[in-house]
Amino acid sequence: MRIVGRRAEQQMLARLEESTRPEFLALYGRRRVGKTFLIREYFSDRLAFDLTGTLGASRTEQLASFDRAAERRGVPSRARSWAQAFETLRSLLEADQRLGKKIVFLDELPWLATKKSGLLEALGHFWNSWGSTRPDLLLIVCGSSTSWMVDRLLINQGGLHNRLTANIFLQPFTLGECEEFLRDRGLVMNRYQQVESYMIFGGIPAYLTLLQPHLGLAQNVDALCFASGGVLRTEFENLYGSLFAQPYNHVAIIRALAGAPKGLTREEVLAITGLPKGGGATKALSDLVRSGFVRQYQGFGKKRRDALIQLVDPFTLFSTRFLGDDAVRDPRYWSNSTAAPRHAAWSGLAFEKVALLHTQQIRKALGIEGVLTDIGSWTGSSGGERAQIDLVLDRADHIVDLCEMKFTIGEYSVSAEYERKLVRKRSVFAAATGTRKAVRLVLVTTYGLIPGVHAGAFQAVVTMDDLFAQA
Repeated sequence: MRIVGRRAEQQMLARLEESTRPEFLALYGRRRVGKTFLIREYFSDRLAFDLTGTLGASRTEQLASFDRAAERRGVPSRARSWAQAFETLRSLLEADQRLGKKIVFLDELPWLATKKSGLLEALGHFWNSWGSTRPDLLLIVCGSSTSWMVDRLLINQGGLHNRLTANIFLQPFTLGECEEFLRDRGLVMNRYQQVESYMIFGGIPAYLTLLQPHLGLAQNVDALCFASGGVLRTEFENLYGSLFAQPYNHVAIIRALAGAPKGLTREEVLAITGLPKGGGATKALSDLVRSGFVRQYQGFGKKRRDALIQLVDPFTLFSTRFLGDDAVRDPRYWSNSTAAPRHAAWSGLAFEKVALLHTQQIRKALGIEGVLTDIGSWTGSSGGERAQIDLVLDRADHIVDLCEMKFTIGEYSVSAEYERKLVRKRSVFAAATGTRKAVRLVLVTTYGLIPGVHAGAFQAVVTMDDLFAQA
């Protein structure tokens, strides 16, 4: 299977392989986002050595895996410590007579570095004493625990301090990349179905790989998520359990945010979860932001202390709404519930998440990709009226775009009542914020807007086709 998308990442990998100096790359991103596939597929048989950590394995078991990896490369190994293992690796690389970069890939480094294992110290010594002197070495370390990778490598204060020469935070696919990926796998979906798929699975390649071409989207969702033994039925628990050593705080925060679509302040999160104000909650919040599951943003006109924390990961929202509900026992639940109010309520929120994850595409559709823009949302009141804006684009060209998201099966029709609501919302925003910028209303929807006497309430329309564009 060829690499889909990842153009900037492939360009960086090419630059590192062609470099005439030692290179040390950290690659990180959430579970199943395609990190291992990218490295193995891009470098193929050019890897001089590769080792993958095992979740929950002891130091002895991890070292045994190293021994087997070395022996596959023709070097006997009986490492009893990571210091010995890296000495063996050094010998293996020195004996490698191939021209070009000697590429070493240590996958799932957080799993390899068990507590008190000494791996990071040995890795630091390996790089500082030998690797950093070898212009033919490209060392790649990879991990799904973004917070671990950032804390231990990017901002490490020990032997690995300031040793990385490059890093890649691998993001989920965009809608455009998902379309290319699904086409490669022979899955036939129109763009409406692809958007709905993104609302469920996000842009996670491994989830999309599970979709079967002979099944429709609803049938695939039933088979993967609701049928007994469905591969993704317990993925929510597995996901957070594999990323965080003690995921209780993280899951508690996620569940609190799932019940507040527009986000919560830090104080509200603590109040709902009952977590203490100490470092545990702060660390969990930081972990979730770094990993891309939630975003922290400052609302339009709000002070920094009023920053909101909002869940933006589609699969997590889907899981908390449906997969954690003990009442969902129907193995064909998704096929049978598309007309249910619960499904409709979820789809509106999920489409908002898709839009938030494609703000670059929205800006491109509006012709403002080159304009400095602050992105957030807003809730406030004026004259006794309260208003809420899902997405605010605060532009440096003295315009503020207030975006409304509507997920519909056809073109959207603006009623007289909705037009009045929009006009009030814009007026409340302008009065409450005191902005001197021009305030426009923008519709982000699936198939566009039905022309009519009330359609003029929107000054611009962004369709789902725009969301598939390459940013």
